[in-house]
Amino acid sequence: MAATSDSLAAAAPHAEEWRPARGRTGMACLIGMECFFFGTFIVAFLFYVGKDTTGPTGKTCLSIGPVVVWSICLISSSFTVVAAVKALAKARKAAFEFWLGLTLLLGGAFIYGTVMEWRGLMLEHELFISTNLFGSTYYSLVGFHAFHVVLGLTVLGLLWTLSKFGHLGPEDTERVELVSWYWHFVDVVWIFVFTSVYLIGTGILS
Repeated sequence: MAATSDSLAAAAPHAEEWRPARGRTGMACLIGMECFFFGTFIVAFLFYVGKDTTGPTGKTCLSIGPVVVWSICLISSSFTVVAAVKALAKARKAAFEFWLGLTLLLGGAFIYGTVMEWRGLMLEHELFISTNLFGSTYYSLVGFHAFHVVLGLTVLGLLWTLSKFGHLGPEDTERVELVSWYWHFVDVVWIFVFTSVYLIGTGILS
């Protein structure tokens, strides 16, 4: 019995090594759940593409040029947030704040572009969420994504502020990296949203 107890005690530390980190597991589960949500909105949008009988549609009111510009801003922010995490790990506070600040600016530019597009759709084309099927699915999908970008910007902005006041250091690198996972997820989702709304929805890939 003593030998068996010793064997179990020796195996316990080894078992602990294989236990997944709570933070990483939690973020992975959150991202997985969000994938299902976005998948539902994307499928709904694609299902109703071209089925409107009245009102403006993607082919008549969406302009892909400006969207490409602020899409580049958003995708580029994935690279700047990686640079920020690496700088924090090396205790380079100024570099971390620079790269994270640039991430915030790029993400903010994306949201500004979205707001301007919505303004044009509402004022020039009179497209609202209740106008037709396109309006309902477009605002739901793009709006849901924009909400996640704003949420990500809020958390990143909080991290930047904490760093400015000296409350963030290399020991917090893993936590910041987990936030960057979420940001990467938001960026990758936009590729699918962009393809669905601005390439398929406008007829470019039809």
